[in-house]
Amino acid sequence: MSEPTTDQLSDDQQPPRRTRRRDLLRGLAAAGAAAGFAGAAGLAAGRATADDGERRAATASDDGPAASAGRPDAVDPTGTHQAGIARPGTPQPHGLLLVLDLVATPSPTAPFRDAVRALCARLGTAILDLTGERAAEAGLLDGPGDLTATVGLGPRVVAAFGADLPGAQPLPAFAKDTAVPPERTGGDLLIAVYANDPNDVHRAASWLVERAAPDAVPRWSQRGFRAPGTGTIARNPFGFHDGVIVPQTAAEQDEHVWISAGPLAGGSICVVRRLRLDVPRFTAEPVERQEAIVGRHRNDGSPLSGGGPTGEVDLLAKTPDGQYVTPARSHVRAAHPSVTGSALMLRRGYAFDDGGSDAGLLFVCFQRDLRTFVQTQFRLDEVDDLGEYVTPTGSATFLILPGFDAGRPLGASLP
Repeated sequence: MSEPTTDQLSDDQQPPRRTRRRDLLRGLAAAGAAAGFAGAAGLAAGRATADDGERRAATASDDGPAASAGRPDAVDPTGTHQAGIARPGTPQPHGLLLVLDLVATPSPTAPFRDAVRALCARLGTAILDLTGERAAEAGLLDGPGDLTATVGLGPRVVAAFGADLPGAQPLPAFAKDTAVPPERTGGDLLIAVYANDPNDVHRAASWLVERAAPDAVPRWSQRGFRAPGTGTIARNPFGFHDGVIVPQTAAEQDEHVWISAGPLAGGSICVVRRLRLDVPRFTAEPVERQEAIVGRHRNDGSPLSGGGPTGEVDLLAKTPDGQYVTPARSHVRAAHPSVTGSALMLRRGYAFDDGGSDAGLLFVCFQRDLRTFVQTQFRLDEVDDLGEYVTPTGSATFLILPGFDAGRPLGASLP
């Protein structure tokens, strides 16, 4: 699905203006005070060294708050890759995904490209500040904890640097995508923030937008939350284990997740799909039918074909009467790389609940090539029985920029 430029859009399709950005910031502040969960997708994290901890302990009064003592370990925001994709290894329970548009229409001119580089550099500096000594200034009074913040660029922006670059291609239209409203399709800039504390998520997101992206306007946003789990595995809103088969080791991630060559090496391609799930109808099905639709046992996540909870599904296993043990239209068969002809994707999904029937899964995945997701989704559209309970209500892809540090600004490798 191609995305028009802002000067090609009708009045009711134009990106929202700066008053909407202020509304977003006010909404984030209110949600941060009241919400018990936050929203998805994102990267770069807080780093608190042992010296930092000793300094806080030395300066704290005897009767002062000790909340920081229970904070989760910090996540280093610097390195070859941005944080929040493969680290921390177990995704934080709360998150917020912000998708924004740039006021200037993306173009291959030097002024536009320079402006994008400057925007990215500001965001990188703001992330380092947020996860360092200026955390308290952003409202993180007990330090950044395990906060991560991630930055990605949409296809229109990437294409301005080169039509052949990874991330320059938008997602095609998939089955049921007619249900996705235009305002939740695409976008120029992704800022995704995750943390153990939902208040930190909202405060950090507000601070990043206000400090580093004053000329970007909101397109859509989504809070999300995760069930308890280990690593990428957690129960999804249907009650089944998700994130079982993903690239785990550094070698597997190099093969499947990270762009390996060129100026964007170390980055990744992120796909976000906001999926409204018909949980009442699905859970009303007999458990055996639910398991046949998914292809795994509901209790522990083990494949119907046998093995433990993290075992690989045996697609060739058959019953004595010649039927596949893993049904032909089950989700795990339809999505299996051997069937789709694609690589693995690293999934870090979050649930959302915006009230009433508007609840479901914020599916977030990372891969080195957009074709990994596209081939998988086209296959799911054809033969996945789980799709009968799923309606897409948001769809976007972003180039997650390579990692950065204090001496190498975020976005510095953009050609």
